[in-house]
Amino acid sequence: MRLLELGMGRMAKSERDGGFWSSMLSVNLYKRNQGKLARQLTAAAILVAVVLGAWAMAMTILADLPQTWRYGIAAAVGLVGAWFAFRIVNYPIFAEFLADVEDEMVKVSWPGKEELKRATAVVLVTMVMLSVLLFVYDVVWQQILRWIKVLQF
Repeated sequence: MRLLELGMGRMAKSERDGGFWSSMLSVNLYKRNQGKLARQLTAAAILVAVVLGAWAMAMTILADLPQTWRYGIAAAVGLVGAWFAFRIVNYPIFAEFLADVEDEMVKVSWPGKEELKRATAVVLVTMVMLSVLLFVYDVVWQQILRWIKVLQF
């Protein structure tokens, strides 16, 4: 019993009161001003994925249905997905995570414009050199394998 009490002490209040599904059906906002930008951007990204998924579903899986059914089902999926996007960013554990992410992102030291240009140039030059090197290796091994009759095209 003591172990159960300790575990319950660590859970968020909404989890103790009803769990995931009751939180998903709630209309309350969880700590509305903490991690606001991260939560808004996450909800927007989920919403974009849901809308694109609903559209793809309407064009593929539901293509044989009449147009009103097809778009009605896709709209219903979109609305459920929009509600999910709104609720998941207010789910206590996930909301705390997003607030922590936003707090940590404030601490990041971002490079200046010149440093960013130099770093990008280094990456691009390195990738081109590696691509050329791998191409040369590929051509050399092709020749060797043709000479010993492993490749015959």
